[in-house]
Amino acid sequence: MPVVVTGSIATDHLMTFPGKFTDQFVEGKMENVSLSFLVDDLVQHRGGAGANMAYGLGLLGLSPVLVGAVGSDFADYDAWLTRHGVDTSSVRWSEMKHTARFTCTTDVANNQIASFYSGAMSEASMIELAPVEHRVGGLDLVIIGPNDPTAMVQHTAECRERGYPFLADPSQQLAWADGEMIRDLVDGADLLFTNEYEHALLLQKTGWDDAEVLARVGTWVTTRAADGVVVEQAGTEPVHVIAVPETKPVEPTGGGDALRAGFVAARQWGLGLERATQVGSAVATAAVEVVGTQEYSLPRELFLERFAAAFGADAADEVAPHLPS
Repeated sequence: MPVVVTGSIATDHLMTFPGKFTDQFVEGKMENVSLSFLVDDLVQHRGGAGANMAYGLGLLGLSPVLVGAVGSDFADYDAWLTRHGVDTSSVRWSEMKHTARFTCTTDVANNQIASFYSGAMSEASMIELAPVEHRVGGLDLVIIGPNDPTAMVQHTAECRERGYPFLADPSQQLAWADGEMIRDLVDGADLLFTNEYEHALLLQKTGWDDAEVLARVGTWVTTRAADGVVVEQAGTEPVHVIAVPETKPVEPTGGGDALRAGFVAARQWGLGLERATQVGSAVATAAVEVVGTQEYSLPRELFLERFAAAFGADAADEVAPHLPS
């Protein structure tokens, strides 16, 4: 049965600022910020968290089903995803709105300032998961990525009602969602993904502590950039996985989506938590070493060579039989 990925589908407009944002802030004047940054370049790429995760899963041979809403300008993007192994037949095409837009500026310290126009994504709540299950013959896992808030709540509720295992990835939606909504998105998840900041924000807004979250989810994965990844389950010792050494990050956007794709793919292959996290870390490395969230590739031999250097030959031997040729 396939993995279903729900989440945003967007085009990314990525810019690079040659200084540090923090150098432009004036102490005591943060309540009236009016800043403009002269950037070095502008590139446009395919993006959106849902599409990024589906792309990574497709590269790893899983044929994921993408669920989201797009505009009439999606034709070329649709062809790209299909060519990379993604089932887009359950994507809703809006008759009125454009595909969502993500605009992001990154400084030399990899800090980011971003804006997001939802566009057609606002129609994602019109999508039901049951017809997707009927079309593909069952759902092995539903990833609920950052999306239209109503859609996220609706998809989560449908997973609970119909018994679909789900991965909660509220991501940037944590910044504005209230505690009640966050608790609803997290409770009962088989997997929960956050970065280190989102981990703390989730606790603050829900009023839960770590133990209370772990009592409500199966596995909590927290990414910590260069400090690696921590995987927690109730009643067990955390699993710590290093980031791939000698990573040369060019553009951090999409690294988290790639990590999730690698982790989920490895779990679908039947690998354990540590190995799955290592696969996720390796895929994320490939993603951040290029500009654009879907511009990376995973050449088998190079991937295994770097994987073995980071995590050992035995680990690479365990992963090798599952990688597409």
